[in-house]
Amino acid sequence: MAFQRPNNKRNSFEDDSPFEDNVIQIYRCSKVVKGGRKFSFAALVTVGDRNGSVGIGYGKANEVPNAVEKGISEARKSLLKVNLHGRTIPHEVIGRSGASKIILVPASPGTGVIAGKKIAPLLHLAGIQDVLTKAHGSTCPKNMLKAGMDALAQLRTKEMIAALRGVEIV
Repeated sequence: MAFQRPNNKRNSFEDDSPFEDNVIQIYRCSKVVKGGRKFSFAALVTVGDRNGSVGIGYGKANEVPNAVEKGISEARKSLLKVNLHGRTIPHEVIGRSGASKIILVPASPGTGVIAGKKIAPLLHLAGIQDVLTKAHGSTCPKNMLKAGMDALAQLRTKEMIAALRGVEIV
């Protein structure tokens, strides 16, 4: 029983908000009680503005729409500013979470986002248009998204690295 929203994307915030959300996965959990089974749901959600800000959230509730809204709310709280280099990322980076590892590699213009169906929405909503990815280890959606966020948090521009080292770029 998968919850599918029309087009699987929407702008659920204020009308003037630039953020979009995307439901990655819905989890259903059942508990056996005296009268039968009681179901609860969890939603894994990404939120981004396609311009360098992205976040992930995980919401749990007794109904799917409530779980999605809680996930969106949590994702809004965990927004991360991503350092981009035009349409791609500035350098190769490895993100880890649990038993999952993801490698992000910059790609030439026109390549597109070459990624699995669970990590691609995160990269699209971050505003990355050209990137190559490779997943190693567990491909659990929760850990893959956390590893993706870890990788995006490690991105640095030339100017940032030069400032940290105290040197000038020639």
